Amino acid sequence: MARHLITSALPYINGIKHLGNMVGSMLPADVYSRYLRQRGHDVLYICATDEHGTPAELAAKEQGLPVAEFCGQAHDVQKAVYDGFGLAFDHFGRSSSAQNAELTQHFARRLNENGFIEERAIRQVYSPADGRFLPDRYVEGTCPHCGYDKARGDQCENCTRVLDPTDLINPRSAISGSTDLEVRETKHLFLLQSKLQVEVEEWIARTAGEWPQLASSIARKWLTEGLHDRAITRDLDWGVPVPADTWPELAAEGKVFYVWFDAPIEYIGSTKEWSDQNPADRDWKSWWYEADDVRYTQFMAKDNVPFHSVMFPATEMGVREPWKKVDYLKSFNWLTYYGGKFSTSQKRGIFTDAALEILPADYWRYFLIANAPESDDSSFTWEHFSATVNKDLADTLGNFVNRVLSFSRKRFGDDVPAGTEAGEAEAKLGTEIAALLAEYEAQMEALQFRKAASALRALWSAGNSYLEEKAPWLEIKTDPEAAALTLRTAMNLIHLYAVVSEPFIPASSKAMRGAFALADDTATWVTAEQAKALDTVPAGTAFTVPPVLFAKITEEDLESYRERFGGAPE
Repeated sequence: MARHLITSALPYINGIKHLGNMVGSMLPADVYSRYLRQRGHDVLYICATDEHGTPAELAAKEQGLPVAEFCGQAHDVQKAVYDGFGLAFDHFGRSSSAQNAELTQHFARRLNENGFIEERAIRQVYSPADGRFLPDRYVEGTCPHCGYDKARGDQCENCTRVLDPTDLINPRSAISGSTDLEVRETKHLFLLQSKLQVEVEEWIARTAGEWPQLASSIARKWLTEGLHDRAITRDLDWGVPVPADTWPELAAEGKVFYVWFDAPIEYIGSTKEWSDQNPADRDWKSWWYEADDVRYTQFMAKDNVPFHSVMFPATEMGVREPWKKVDYLKSFNWLTYYGGKFSTSQKRGIFTDAALEILPADYWRYFLIANAPESDDSSFTWEHFSATVNKDLADTLGNFVNRVLSFSRKRFGDDVPAGTEAGEAEAKLGTEIAALLAEYEAQMEALQFRKAASALRALWSAGNSYLEEKAPWLEIKTDPEAAALTLRTAMNLIHLYAVVSEPFIPASSKAMRGAFALADDTATWVTAEQAKALDTVPAGTAFTVPPVLFAKITEEDLESYRERFGGAPE
């Protein structure tokens, strides 16, 4: 048994996330966490809302709420959506927690003591129209590298380059739109990443070899271009305060740490929140400090890779304490909506709360993971979604479960029938199932989610092929005992599917498993021997027929979805 620490990129507090956010971080992390738990590993899956920065302040102002109250409400709303998707976090914390503030200030003090923080007078964008200094992300303009005209002052989301506001062409205030911007002098703290370049390069050389090419190439690109010293404080009312015992002048001016400095530290902070809920039984430090026995896997979309592959590791190194650094960084490309971006303002695309309003979570979970944007961007279309749900979930899995259990109850009653001893067809099936299960396990271990979904689908298909070959609806006419064997074998397949499908479709798996009144159903996974034997559910076990697991999506459904969410661009 190994210890696995898993984190997914923190969803920002401002607004409900769309399906691209879900498949780019939280959902695959949940699938992997569930799988590892089933295999008997010690797993800690941590996430949190990312609550600092100007967008939170502005959203609170728009709603007429104090920012702390706004963030508290928004956190609860997001958590309810994630619960609806079946995300089994061990803890879903908040970056505004006291634990994160304490750790962020500790990191800053240690970096300062070790010579990696420097106070500098800088010239910063000030907007007279807004009466304030503008944080980087609230200066917008044209990216000097790729020409994208809605680049933010901290990063261009089109080409992912990190920017400074003064780099932008034709800058404007993202708050008021004013182009009447001034540059004034103010003081900020800088993290001297340039001093840590060599250490980060050596660490990447040791660690990133097994990462997905997307993640490792982004990290190496950043290092090739050189690490630059970055300001880690901002002029905001909301954030982790600069500690007055170390920087009294800046603290008096109300400086707070930049959200991208404190947000990754919240992975540790959220773990401490979890630990503080039950300190007698939970030790947060064992997961993060001198945690050589822990394997740490991060999940995120490609725009978050630079901060997690280079910036946060540099921060951890500069602290000169044995904090756990990522072992494997699983990165994803974009999920698009008919090839275009999800857009709240243009009412294009599906957001996670609306998704749960129209269909159960398992429909979304399966489709998103089976089409995860791993090697390149993938496009959501209603046509593809409905075809996948109808073929894989309704026809291949759901129909198999329903027809096996319904037919057996009709012909043999409410207990699993006995029938004859397993024969050549069952031996062949067991060998095939064991091989497919090994393929599924290998792809899950490798975090190749699309391939894992394909292997899972092949497991479901094998049951259908067996059923068609044996045809118990014909066997029953001439050899009822042979038909009983076929049905008993198929019921054992249903139980096997319930167990191994749980990472993908937990609610449906629970329904399948619950169909059998097994006296002692504590199995968390299926061994190769059990897959070959297919005898976990013995004859005489009472069973029920669950409601239809997956209802087909009709053309009328599709039309209503396209009308509500937008279809293919004109």
